[in-house]
Amino acid sequence: MSEKAPTRAYRSALRTEQAAATRRRILEAAAACFAEHGYSGTSLADIGARAGVSPETVKVNGPKRELLLGAFEQAFAGAEGEAPVSESDRARQLIAEADDDAFLTGVAAFVGAANARTSALWMEFLAAANADPAVASALDDLLARRRGDYLRVVEQLVERGIAVGVDDPQDAAAALSFLWSPESHQQLVLQSGWGIERYERWLADVARRQFAG
Repeated sequence: MSEKAPTRAYRSALRTEQAAATRRRILEAAAACFAEHGYSGTSLADIGARAGVSPETVKVNGPKRELLLGAFEQAFAGAEGEAPVSESDRARQLIAEADDDAFLTGVAAFVGAANARTSALWMEFLAAANADPAVASALDDLLARRRGDYLRVVEQLVERGIAVGVDDPQDAAAALSFLWSPESHQQLVLQSGWGIERYERWLADVARRQFAG
């Protein structure tokens, strides 16, 4: 019996790993389908075909509204879930950066790359929220988490002396969230033709100007 237990544990761990890999693939496929065909124009069968799995497998990982949220979280931060982006490994690396300018440009580059991955999907998220109360509720939760993440960025900017004269950190976080939103990528990169490097420089510059005092 003692020899069989490790085997069962190994098989269980392998099944868990395989299920997680399948879910990541489904979320990647969902993100692509939603961005290309819209939320309402995408079926579970479409996602399954893109992911190379059956519609039943997609259904087990659904419903569609949860796939939309999970797809956005994974595309933006690299993993789905409610954990703040500010607590991710990359965020910790940036916070540990001693050079203040390198910190700001690093955060701007992280947000710029994340917006590039998600701006089209974000538009579909907003459209779906207008039609589906459950999606709207998920969006509210996501926005609340985003405000928390930007509040932590503002606190770092104040601590490092980059942001001066900030009387209300919550208001400052709301302003930064607006300036660094996926919509800015839509307008400046997708519509105006900016390159990603120019966009990331703009994100850092606009933050400096906003909080120059």
